[in-house]
Amino acid sequence: MEFIYNSFRHSGVILNEPEFIEEFTEIIDVISAITEEQLIAKHESYGANDEENTPKSLSKAINDLLKEGLVNKGWIAESGIFQDANYQGDTWRLDFAKQDISIEVGFNHSSVIAWNLTKPVLASELNHVQKAIQTKIGVIITATEELKQRGGFDGAIGTYEKYLDYLPPLNNILTVPLFIIGLKAPTTFIVEDFQYAPRKKIGRIVRL
Repeated sequence: MEFIYNSFRHSGVILNEPEFIEEFTEIIDVISAITEEQLIAKHESYGANDEENTPKSLSKAINDLLKEGLVNKGWIAESGIFQDANYQGDTWRLDFAKQDISIEVGFNHSSVIAWNLTKPVLASELNHVQKAIQTKIGVIITATEELKQRGGFDGAIGTYEKYLDYLPPLNNILTVPLFIIGLKAPTTFIVEDFQYAPRKKIGRIVRL
């Protein structure tokens, strides 16, 4: 997939330093290796036995392909931030972590943008709650507005452009470098809403 990016607190420069470059290269390689044919095949595979199971958007296909690629390179999926039993579950997990880098994949509602930006900070800063992982820099992967429109995403999701809007007011809270990646839309197909049942919409691939 093609992407654009924003380098918050000079993260782009830092990620190219020897301490981070190997893991950073793995992230870029995994994203770049996802082809449009892979996206189509993965998306359609969910409804292979029953079309009703086809997701409405490309979010599941992208998430699964990212997970496959990163885990194959040794990244830990759903890594807890804290050891304390009171701070477990999805709220207190990173999507991926390896060495000094934490990753959040944000295709969810725009109301959680601030939290998605904050989680890598929690993973990187010292805390009164005992840590399960300690990173130094965060990477956020999300959809551009164009991908939201062409990929069948819900209108309320937080997009790359909205993430950037949150950076100025949160500047003093986001104390660690963050590299924000916006995934671009495919060029050979779109995902169109299809009313499968009265209360069920699915996303059908339409080749261009």
